[in-house]
Amino acid sequence: MNKLQEYPVEGVGLGLRRSMIDELMADPPWNLDFMEVAPENWIGVGGALGRKFCWFTDRFPFVVHGLSLSLGGPAPLDEYFLERARRFLDAHGVRFYTEHLSYTGDEGHLYDLMPIPFTEEAVRHVAGRIRRAAEILERPIAVENVSYYAAPGQEMAEADFLRAVLEEADCGLLLDVNNVYVNAVNHGYDPDEFLAALPGDRVVYLHVAGHYVEAEDLRVDTHGADVADPVWGLLDRTYARFGVIPTLLERDFNIPPLAQLQRELDIIRGLQKRHADG
Repeated sequence: MNKLQEYPVEGVGLGLRRSMIDELMADPPWNLDFMEVAPENWIGVGGALGRKFCWFTDRFPFVVHGLSLSLGGPAPLDEYFLERARRFLDAHGVRFYTEHLSYTGDEGHLYDLMPIPFTEEAVRHVAGRIRRAAEILERPIAVENVSYYAAPGQEMAEADFLRAVLEEADCGLLLDVNNVYVNAVNHGYDPDEFLAALPGDRVVYLHVAGHYVEAEDLRVDTHGADVADPVWGLLDRTYARFGVIPTLLERDFNIPPLAQLQRELDIIRGLQKRHADG
């Protein structure tokens, strides 16, 4: 168990989406511990919307979760974007930068997260890009285990690949519990064995989200539904294994009223309290 880890944030977080802003400002969730945004959605935003964003960054700790670095892609790393991102982090006091362990295209974006081949060559390629990104950002970063539906060119198990990247890049892990569950169903492995293979001391915070049940053996990671009971169960066991880790609720589509989101945040808070007290 990872009792002594120093995390960039604490408690329970929520992904801030533009459609939530007015409702959240009208009835601020002061029991919320931190928020997260995609930097691509906010860099350079000014005017009334920019002022509203500053209202939140003035009141809540923030982390960011990038969408477009394409860490596994063949195109050169977008260093211009990283320079702008560094200034954004500095301006808003953002505590940590995370990005998906995936790629989004070659000299252009597919607007989807494509799986990186689980190979030794890919480990070296991705780790070098992670180190360079951290150098430009002037702060450590973490990568997220992503959901994937095919594994082209696979030479290593997913957990072995993830662990190798973390060690080679010497970076943190944003552990997405829903993605662990989705991948376990889709690729036929035990999610608890996957967790057991991960270095808990590299986890910086957790994600939970909802998914879509396409078939008995197919789950689609949508962030457009309530968190499923098996994912709550896996989150419970993640705390049991690693200790209480800051956890953020993601909801990107079909966003319900704040009261419904608050119920899910309360579930996270209740699980954390139970494990902290135990």
